[in-house]
Amino acid sequence: MREGERSRTAEYMALFRALETNRSPERRLFADPLAASFLSRPLIDVARAGRLPGLRSVVPWVIDRRYPGPRPSAVARTKVLDDALVAAIARGVEQVVILGAGYDSRAYRLPGAGRLRVFEVDHPDTQTVKRRVLAGVLGRLPGHVQFVAVDFDRDDLAAALDSAGLQADRPTFVLWEGVASYLTPEAVDTTVRWAHDTTGEGSELAFTYVHRGLLDGTVAFPHSTAWVRSVADAGEPFVFGFDPADLPTYLRERGWTSNEDLSTTEALTRHGFDPAGVPAFYRIALARH
Repeated sequence: MREGERSRTAEYMALFRALETNRSPERRLFADPLAASFLSRPLIDVARAGRLPGLRSVVPWVIDRRYPGPRPSAVARTKVLDDALVAAIARGVEQVVILGAGYDSRAYRLPGAGRLRVFEVDHPDTQTVKRRVLAGVLGRLPGHVQFVAVDFDRDDLAAALDSAGLQADRPTFVLWEGVASYLTPEAVDTTVRWAHDTTGEGSELAFTYVHRGLLDGTVAFPHSTAWVRSVADAGEPFVFGFDPADLPTYLRERGWTSNEDLSTTEALTRHGFDPAGVPAFYRIALARH
């Protein structure tokens, strides 16, 4: 993201979650009542149009025609990660760390999250916007959430979270959505190692990434050009990826056991949606301590 500006990709994610929330309860994969509150114009107008009965399906269709992939992929990864966190809460996880939280609202909308200590880590510019919006919508900043301002390429993540009160060696769910693909290999390595070395047995790491073949050109992903161009134009180009075949070894060498790794197109199929036209380079991985 550009210095001094809110993250555009975080705002687009909020738009996609708001549009999914507009769908009827029996058809939507999740509801995020806070998502629309984080939007600025012209995305406010897009979300409002998506609430109108005659445009509820037209607005997503128009977005998907122009930019195939980002919206349904965002919906799929939100659902998979929501389910993973809810399951972790049921298993007794004690803390949640959300790295690159953006306009993530899981701490405020998922059942059981209010009983945990949640640490939202993000760039200070995006976090300033989020805190202001939450205070306005909720009336106050919830006490169970600690906001930790960090620039992942420059700041010491471990020191920042230690200062915020994260307890080492406790069962922790580390959520890293939509971040790794924008970082250096060194920053990714440091973060994965930190997540293992800081958290206790029973902890989980959930993250998204792009297939390395998209970046080095070794794998062709139909319909991906517009998506890749759009994030670059927003000042947040994809720069890092994993080869899914190498990921289990990468994680194992850093203390994690790979539990699941699927593309967002596979996730869409799992939940009964046709992934036609959605490029398969965006993936979701789950690992356990």
